[in-house]
Amino acid sequence: MEIRLTQFSHGAGCGCKLAPGVLTDILKGNMVFPTANILVGNSDRDDAAAYLLGQDQVLLSTTDFFMPVVDDAYDFGRIAAANAISDIYAMGGRPILALAILGWPIAKLPVEIANQVIAGARAVAAEAEITIAGGHSIDSEEPIFGLAVNGLVSAKNLRRNSTAEAGDILLLTKPLGIGIHSTAIKKSLLKKEHEGLAVKQMTTLNKIGHALADIPGLHAMTDVTGFGLAGHLLEMITPRKLGAKVEFEKLPLLPGLEDYIAEKAVPGGSDRNFRSFGDRLRGTEDDYRRSVVCDPQTSGGLLVAVKPDSLAAVEKVFRETGGNAGFHIIGGITTENPGVISLV
Repeated sequence: MEIRLTQFSHGAGCGCKLAPGVLTDILKGNMVFPTANILVGNSDRDDAAAYLLGQDQVLLSTTDFFMPVVDDAYDFGRIAAANAISDIYAMGGRPILALAILGWPIAKLPVEIANQVIAGARAVAAEAEITIAGGHSIDSEEPIFGLAVNGLVSAKNLRRNSTAEAGDILLLTKPLGIGIHSTAIKKSLLKKEHEGLAVKQMTTLNKIGHALADIPGLHAMTDVTGFGLAGHLLEMITPRKLGAKVEFEKLPLLPGLEDYIAEKAVPGGSDRNFRSFGDRLRGTEDDYRRSVVCDPQTSGGLLVAVKPDSLAAVEKVFRETGGNAGFHIIGGITTENPGVISLV
């Protein structure tokens, strides 16, 4: 009998994330850092915590885990590992060590399938040149897997999600629509010609982030995950009271999104995202646009804010180290309409 992992979970991938508004309520009054060595905590919702080890060396620490976003166990492990490791790359770092987090419904699913999940994660960890050196497991109602990852970055190359500047160009390195494709998979709606496209994106490491961090004019960087493009861009512009303009037609998209959205293959996380910050979006009056920019991504691409004069340096890095990776210019940072994203 074929086992479909997505049928054993109520959510999928980063679409399982709590809504931004709910997370804000949970974290109220819990942002006290007792040591000055903590350079980044959770006050800015950044991708990883950052701890100053010495004059120029920073330890990055993060964790991410979720329920199956695909049916294949090996691919689930690969996706979960790539997603967790991405937080290190998004802050300019180099991953050095990972620990596994596994919840498994022992009475419902064979342990051999969990072994395949771990094997997939180990394959991606090897690609990132790290080892999964241990971890923790529990018997849970739904299958859950992820990693806790540590990395290193020099203090001068530490990149934040909240330090964009007016006039910066916005770049995106992977197409949007992963959450929509994943929901289409769960609902058995995914077209044959689209099979494997989302998995390819989700299992591609964001290694380029470590190389991009060497560029002085790269002001801010984050990876696009559960809060969608809109949510993570709002995290980028809000602290400095900036606005953003996004050219919708320039957004890279997985194919077939309009049809899948019309068939209601939209993850629940998309609606939760819009309820949390939809009042800060302009130009999202129709379902299509709203569903695209609020679509929760799992192991999505890097969102980068870079000054125009540094664009040539970014292109050089991609040309020399990006492999098959590329980037799309999707808009820019502005002083107009602080705290608001305008789709044009």
